[in-house]
Amino acid sequence: LDLKEIPKKLLVIGGGYIGLELGTVYAALGTKVTVVEMTAGLLPGADRDLVKILQKRLASRMASILLQTTVKSLNVQKNGIRATLEGPDIGQKTRIFDKVLLAVGRRPNSTGLGLANTTIEVDDRGFIQVDAQRRTAEKHIFAIGDIVGQPMLAHKATHEAKVAAEVISGMKSYFDAKTIPSVAYTDPEIAWMGKTEEQCKAEGIEYEKGVFPWAASGR
Repeated sequence: LDLKEIPKKLLVIGGGYIGLELGTVYAALGTKVTVVEMTAGLLPGADRDLVKILQKRLASRMASILLQTTVKSLNVQKNGIRATLEGPDIGQKTRIFDKVLLAVGRRPNSTGLGLANTTIEVDDRGFIQVDAQRRTAEKHIFAIGDIVGQPMLAHKATHEAKVAAEVISGMKSYFDAKTIPSVAYTDPEIAWMGKTEEQCKAEGIEYEKGVFPWAASGR
């Protein structure tokens, strides 16, 4: 996020939100972007119909999108970073990149807060445990946002903050989100909420499908 110059070749490890959003930015700036995703599709968890349109656009703007592919090693050399790839459609197994963006998830920064001096519970991944009112094991300490776990979204944190503030002020308030909207700031942007068509099929839930042609949208 603080690069001094635009890389000519960028390897993005992870085809989720962050990888595709920043990959889109650098592709627009002229970087030859290669995206590596270990699963069979980009943006796992998003509706496949939406991802299909996005992936088609990205394929025309990026150097390559490699699915079901993993990075086995990264070695820094004088001429760049040599990446060794493994997957069904990689062709050239080793490639040289100027920069590598690792976007396969985030870890909570909960160390150094003095939590050991409290009764606050932290799980094995470092996330602070809270109840439905966002209250920790220390009854006067509340926690919200990324530090309490998925989904790591700003609007989810904002709603948690509202709940916590209401509880602190004496109101009966609880975090009980039935569904949380998701959005990917790619180009085009895509958004979704609730269960996807694939999830409904897998769970035997009846659903109706409505389709609006993308080309008819002025956006």
